[in-house]
Amino acid sequence: MYYMLLIYECTDRPQPGDPGFEQALERVNAYADECRRRGVFVAGDPLKKASTATTVRVREGKTMLTDGPFAETHEHLGGYYIFDCRNLDEALELAAMCPMAQTGSIEVRPLDHIPGLTHGVA
Repeated sequence: MYYMLLIYECTDRPQPGDPGFEQALERVNAYADECRRRGVFVAGDPLKKASTATTVRVREGKTMLTDGPFAETHEHLGGYYIFDCRNLDEALELAAMCPMAQTGSIEVRPLDHIPGLTHGVA
């Protein structure tokens, strides 16, 4: 079963050139390598800051664009992983191992399978 790990509130991550950046990068790369070694890694990427988001809504045929994320919240989505796990227990174990769980939170959600849908990994 495919699971998405949604990484929230990791906005304090060090940037290239910051103190601690190399160590943080090593931890994240080691985590991804471990997930690859286990054969569960499908995809994963960080996201730019929430301030770079644009939200699109279409109402009554009119497109409305809003700067920023969909919801006003204190926790912003900072990245994701998609894993192909045996079960929820394995997905939760991997979420707890994620370095970003130490400073933010990881939402674990199974991907849905919709018969007839012609895209997606599930």
